[in-house]
Amino acid sequence: MTFASPITDRWFEDYAPGAVHEFGSIAVEEDEVIAFARRYDPQDFHTDPVAARDTVFGGLIASGWQTCGLMMRLYADHYLTKCASLASPGVDELRWVRPVRPGDALSVRVTVLDAVASRSKPDRGVVTSFIEVLNQRAEVVLSMRAVNMIARRNPG
Repeated sequence: MTFASPITDRWFEDYAPGAVHEFGSIAVEEDEVIAFARRYDPQDFHTDPVAARDTVFGGLIASGWQTCGLMMRLYADHYLTKCASLASPGVDELRWVRPVRPGDALSVRVTVLDAVASRSKPDRGVVTSFIEVLNQRAEVVLSMRAVNMIARRNPG
């Protein structure tokens, strides 16, 4: 499904509960996996291709936090409004379901779970989305629930 409105003119009212949106892809590059992990998640299965062979993963994998960053890039580029995003109070139920490896191509599937207009602030609403990151084999590698505050096109 695609949005009726472009991302530059997308408001709270455009996030319909039950709608499923798919976007992608983004490449997982070995040099980026290693650089990210050396700085933020220095474990052998993220930083050392040779040592990673002797781990439970049998090779180099991306940090889950890097996978979140790759997801965020697709989410911001394709799903999250450019004109009405107000902030996010957080995410829930973050799960790293499968390892992400160099050479993978990731895409995102987002299901709008709920869109509730604020009673105390009529200029906005809260959109809850279920986000799944998929690899090139359509296997879910990450899932989470995100909450975003979005401005309303026509405050009630």
